[in-house]
Amino acid sequence: MAWTTPRPPHPTPITGANRAFWTGGASGQLLIQWCTGCARWVHPPVEACPACGGALAPRPVSGDGTVFTFTVNRHPFNPSVPVPYVIAIVELVEQPGLRFTTNLVGCAVDDVHVGMPVEVTFEPAGDEAWAPVFRPRAN
Repeated sequence: MAWTTPRPPHPTPITGANRAFWTGGASGQLLIQWCTGCARWVHPPVEACPACGGALAPRPVSGDGTVFTFTVNRHPFNPSVPVPYVIAIVELVEQPGLRFTTNLVGCAVDDVHVGMPVEVTFEPAGDEAWAPVFRPRAN
């Protein structure tokens, strides 16, 4: 079953450290923090690099990744969100281990598999926030 109905906004507590991540979708960019000290991507957003303590700056990434792992949720935790839906951990191509939890959209839940190539898209998630979700990558 493909996701076909609009979903309610994602919870988005916007702070200084995560503002770029949540608002980059307005311009179609997935913005991930980059450490200016050790030249590594850092996610989830934090105030300083956890590896070296260096300064972080948001930078756009390609938005391409692969499904690292996933689960299909069939329990209606929120009655306004139709089931089933896919919760996945996506690893971005920019750096091994650069992963985050997201939803997969635009495909049947039975078609999702580990290693599936995906690309970012964005869903409105409140007044100024855009939630990055992923769909199967077009060839």
